[in-house]
Amino acid sequence: MKLIIAVIQPNRLEAVKAALADKEVFRLTVMDVQGFGRQRGQTEVYRGHEFTIQLLRKVQLMIAVNEDFLEPTVEAITTAGRTGPDGQIGDGKIFVLPLEDCIRIRTGERGGEAI
Repeated sequence: MKLIIAVIQPNRLEAVKAALADKEVFRLTVMDVQGFGRQRGQTEVYRGHEFTIQLLRKVQLMIAVNEDFLEPTVEAITTAGRTGPDGQIGDGKIFVLPLEDCIRIRTGERGGEAI
C-alpha cells in the first residue's frame, strides 16, 4: 500500500478529479494549503500599495492506493495537474510514501481491503 500526497494548483483540481475517476480512483481527501517554493510569491497591488504574497494557495490531495493503482494514479495526477503541454513552475509536486496499515473504522477491516 502507498500514500500519495499531491500538491497542485487549485484551478487544476476538477481536471485531476476527472482524470482519477477515469482510472477508477474515487477515494481521496482534499485540503486547502499554502506554500512557498520556486514561484517565490506574487506581487499584488491593493489600493495603490504594492505588496508581495509569499505563501501561495494550493490544494493538497491525499490518496491511499494498493500497489496496482500506484502508477495509474500518479500518471493521472501528473497529466491533469500540468498547465500547458510542457508545464510551468508552480504546477506542484507528488510524494509517494509507504503506507504501513489502513483500518476501516466501521468494519475493522485492515490493509488493502480497508482502502
